[in-house]
Amino acid sequence: MTTDDLRLRRPSAALCGILALLAALAAGHLVASFIAVDASPYLAVGSSAIDLTPTWLKDFAVRTFGTHDKEVLLGGMAVVMLVVAAVAGLISVRRVWPGAALVTVFGLVGVVAVLTRPSLTPVAVLAPLASVLVGVGAFLLLHRISSRIGARDEDGRRSGTPRRAFLIGGAGVVVGSGVAAGAGQLIGSTRDAASSRAAIGRLAPARRAPAIPADADFEKLGTPSFLTPNARFYRVDTALSVPQLRAEDWSLRIHGMVDQERTYRYSDIRGRALVERTITMTCVSNEVGGDYVSTSNFIGIDVADLLEECGVQRGAQQLFATSVDGWTSGTPVEAMLDRGRGAMLAIGMNGEPLPLEHGFPARLVTPGLYGYVSATKWVIDLEVTTWAARQAYWLRRGWGQEAPIKTESRIDQPKGFATVPAGAVRLSGIAWAQHKGIERVEISVDNGPWTPTTLSTEVNEDTWRMWWAQLSVKPGTHQVFCRATDKTGYTQTSDRAGTVPDGATGWHSTTFIAS
Repeated sequence: MTTDDLRLRRPSAALCGILALLAALAAGHLVASFIAVDASPYLAVGSSAIDLTPTWLKDFAVRTFGTHDKEVLLGGMAVVMLVVAAVAGLISVRRVWPGAALVTVFGLVGVVAVLTRPSLTPVAVLAPLASVLVGVGAFLLLHRISSRIGARDEDGRRSGTPRRAFLIGGAGVVVGSGVAAGAGQLIGSTRDAASSRAAIGRLAPARRAPAIPADADFEKLGTPSFLTPNARFYRVDTALSVPQLRAEDWSLRIHGMVDQERTYRYSDIRGRALVERTITMTCVSNEVGGDYVSTSNFIGIDVADLLEECGVQRGAQQLFATSVDGWTSGTPVEAMLDRGRGAMLAIGMNGEPLPLEHGFPARLVTPGLYGYVSATKWVIDLEVTTWAARQAYWLRRGWGQEAPIKTESRIDQPKGFATVPAGAVRLSGIAWAQHKGIERVEISVDNGPWTPTTLSTEVNEDTWRMWWAQLSVKPGTHQVFCRATDKTGYTQTSDRAGTVPDGATGWHSTTFIAS
């Protein structure tokens, strides 16, 4: 049999690489289901990509794709993987080893990614290693079958494999991959946190938040409802997959510059007298007029209680919090000990245990500070330390250190470029200045004088306030600006700034057409 007899057709060669990729990913997913979902090389590589992405690009992704930024990343990774897999096949048209080598190198990227994930133990490397072995094995097998299709001996007689053998082999790889992936999903689901959360049931705080007044929002005029349903609460984080941490497995270690290190279990927290607080949270990635602001009744205990039990030592500056997935944040200790601020270790939202994507079993919630410095989800470790000793995830990437939430406002109605009847036009929106409170909101139409709006009843200074106004406008195109003044007397600036390094500023505006 000559070398030319072993030459693969290009479509078959590319297909060998793609099918080997499917087998590799399925094997990694199956093994990861026994260890940790983040051990899947696909997710580990994606998480590493997030960590290595420049701040400006992350900000662009959040601004452009919103809460779908992770789906975009995973989709892009899938395309890259398919291309590399096809290339591995194409460079092996004559010889199998170039493609096998590329598959191996690509698989080793997953090994490195898993080994460098702070939330994974060394045993997690078994998942990407399984991917490498299965991927290379599948590639060699399919290449061998494909290379013998139609081969002839020196007398011209067929001595190779029938074409249907490759089809059967390929189908076998697809079916095997599907079974492995399905088994991994099934096994992983038995270890997920959903059943643990469901078993907790509704939470009954010993001290409930005051009832929300009926006029706390102007939902009928186009504002959000005062309390944001859990399913609509904004989500911005770096987790590609929602961490699966069961309440019965959760613990919180408090250590560092304390008199006595302590570890708390979920039952320790739930067994205390829980408090409920109505708090508006805002993401630092929220652009002027953006949607990354929501309000909930959070249920939990005071972080100050835990810190006082441990005894914070003199010279401590920050509470360095670590999530189960390795993400970190640093909050001023002063803010965490401030009883008037009411920083919480929260275990519930709106009467229910925390949703999985919002930090179940427990998270931090600190009124008045952007979440990236104060609201670690899936929190498992709190270290009392100094700013010089530890740098949190976003601080290492050039964001601000303390990040108080800025006074801002937004127009919700009319929507941009909406057409409304000329004459009386109603406008509505929201404003927030957590831990300071909103004093007034004003609007300006077509660069005219500032006019005060009607504010909703204030629930507390850590929550948003709704506003509305009615104007008389003539037919034509009109532009409206809004601005808020907080209770310290500060009026939000017109100077436009982006979200980096500590939150956006500027007046929000909308343009509408009266006809």
